[in-house]
Amino acid sequence: MTPVTRGLLLGLVGVAAFSLTLPASRVAAPELGVGFVTVGRGIVAALLSALILIITRQPVPSRADLYSLAGSAFGVVFGFPFFSTYAMTLVPASHGAVVIGLLPLTTAVFGTLLTGERPSAGFWAASLGGTIVVLTFVLQNSHGGVGMGDLALIAAVLCAAYGYTMGAKLAGRLGGWQVICWSLIVSLPLLLVITPFTIAWPKAGISTAAWIGFAYVALVSQLLGFFAWYRGLALGGIARVAQVQLLQIFFTLAASVVLLGETIDQSTLGYAAAVVAFVAVATRMRIQAAQTVSTAPVSAEL
Repeated sequence: MTPVTRGLLLGLVGVAAFSLTLPASRVAAPELGVGFVTVGRGIVAALLSALILIITRQPVPSRADLYSLAGSAFGVVFGFPFFSTYAMTLVPASHGAVVIGLLPLTTAVFGTLLTGERPSAGFWAASLGGTIVVLTFVLQNSHGGVGMGDLALIAAVLCAAYGYTMGAKLAGRLGGWQVICWSLIVSLPLLLVITPFTIAWPKAGISTAAWIGFAYVALVSQLLGFFAWYRGLALGGIARVAQVQLLQIFFTLAASVVLLGETIDQSTLGYAAAVVAFVAVATRMRIQAAQTVSTAPVSAEL
């Protein structure tokens, strides 16, 4: 199996893990609060990361790695969790799933700017086509305007794309799971400092579903999903593997129907299918890698 194929498969595993993030946040946030879900998920994941790193005796990253770890933390521990959780108090998870369709193209842009990857003109044309479809969907469902929920989702996309790129830069050397674990450790001091100002302890009577949703975003969305995702980006290339995330639309739409009872109309399915078609073309286009990614030792991977 080639590194690119392995990267795409790992990316698919990560996407499957992330696909329940919006539905889980939509269940948890109304009862637990945006601040509790955003900060709490980071603290829980960081504490578990510390345990994992201690048990596996991982070496401390060098000072040169702190910049990329901080960038990863900013995007995927602070920015995306806050904006996506807030958005889920304003718009349905099914709507958010299609807006998140902007993420692959945005990640490819950050990969080009920050790592030197060079996708072909055909790649950019296909990715841009998918983005236009997503923007059309947003405008149509916002009655010609963009609401706060859409703005929050767009901010979440920008944060996630930046965080993915910064994390992927290190994953080829440190390993995918090590990067997210250290990113969470870097985040922990600030998470603890802002806790008293952002978290109101939930009142009695919180439903089991809300706690399950919180547990999912803390353990899977914030930690375990990144084990595969960061490694996949490093192996297969940021721009190419990022396109796999468009499949998340279908996974999230299905979860929204099954878990939240949301209704998906034919228009939404049509937009989702159109976006995935553009991405299928994009993944087949030539992408010049910034550099050859060296694989981490097998023993370094969980």
